[in-house]
Amino acid sequence: MLRFIAWRILATIPVMGVVALFVFLLLHLSPGDPATIIAGEYATTENIERIRAQLGLDQAWYIQFGTWIGRLLQGDLGISIFSNLPVTELIGQRLEPTVSLAITTITLAIVVAVPLGVLAAWKAGTWVDRLVMVLAVVGFSVPVFVIGYVMIYLFAIKLQVLPVQGFQPIGNGIGAFASTIILPTLTLAGPYVALIARITRASVLEILDEDYIRTARAKGQVERKVLMHHALRNAAVPIVTIIGIGVALLIGGVVVTESVFNIPGLGRLVVDAITARDYPIIQGMIIVFSGVYVLINLLVDIAYTVLDPRIRY
Repeated sequence: MLRFIAWRILATIPVMGVVALFVFLLLHLSPGDPATIIAGEYATTENIERIRAQLGLDQAWYIQFGTWIGRLLQGDLGISIFSNLPVTELIGQRLEPTVSLAITTITLAIVVAVPLGVLAAWKAGTWVDRLVMVLAVVGFSVPVFVIGYVMIYLFAIKLQVLPVQGFQPIGNGIGAFASTIILPTLTLAGPYVALIARITRASVLEILDEDYIRTARAKGQVERKVLMHHALRNAAVPIVTIIGIGVALLIGGVVVTESVFNIPGLGRLVVDAITARDYPIIQGMIIVFSGVYVLINLLVDIAYTVLDPRIRY
């Protein structure tokens, strides 16, 4: 196991190198000049050239790339062009809202979706199965921002039981934190509940047709034990796969949800940085998100070998 983990970690190094090169070239070949934006509408050519020299933008692209990679290997993501603060500090300031939203969302999705998927498979062909699948289709089809505005209208405007927007850190008290995280979590969890429930239903349904399931039932085992100990355990690999994909895709949903609920997280930081063409922040955030993707893939691969010892790489 340790050898496999070490090999997988080493395999991420060239992947992250290609990602870094791709991100750098993509941003620097795109139209627009941050020096012109910083200088303002009425700036002279001399001022623009002076700012470009200060930022190092007048150097060849490979020199800029080499400088950036060298700092990156030391944990330095650069300095924000507009706020003049280290990118790592800006990310640290915005980390808690995004991590909190991601954890509550994926936890809610797993707790709700897996039992729903197992129930739908167990009651396949009945009204329970059809109801779960209809809810899954609706949850997956409706855009996140639409769900968000519906939640705001129902719970914040009509019932007035939760705040419209904003975020309270958990240090301000569990009650304050929960009041601001409930609506964004319900909004973001919808598509993931739908996706995980559908995959769970399909996986468990396939397992329920296996001979060893019929044997377990013939031996008189109760249905709950057949479902939980035999069917769900053997259907876990595809479920873990889709949960891993869901966590990776969560980043895109977080950007939209944080904008709808005015949460000062990493999603809002990315949107602001793209609007201002703040290259260091954009590059740093993409590298951080790519690292999260790679880490999730590593954890999923490890989970495979734990759930099914026959799987070896």
